[in-house]
Amino acid sequence: MEVLFKKESYSIIGAAMEVHRTLGRGFLESVYQESLGLELNIRQVPFSKEQNLELFYKGEKLNKYFTADFICFDKIILELKSVSGLTSEHEAQVFNYLKATQLNLALLINFGANSLQYKRIVL
Repeated sequence: MEVLFKKESYSIIGAAMEVHRTLGRGFLESVYQESLGLELNIRQVPFSKEQNLELFYKGEKLNKYFTADFICFDKIILELKSVSGLTSEHEAQVFNYLKATQLNLALLINFGANSLQYKRIVL
């Protein structure tokens, strides 16, 4: 089975690795977000930042919306964290974003650990 958006995911994860390698851990999430935006530009990865995404319940559009840290390639949600470690709650949050937005792939990226942590979450 082919990995969903494999090439695009590698580009995004490579950019996140470069940000973590350059900055290390210990900064606020907003610092990593701004730095990742610069790195995505350098790598010519198309993205929108802090984009409001429509949410759906049983096919009906809700009045509420979700604000994504990044949407890359118009189809991949990036959720950034700067915490000591990822938890199942972080994964559940991102999985719910996928269900509610009707997108199929998210990358959960944590800059707060000694090494960059990332997880592909597929709906």
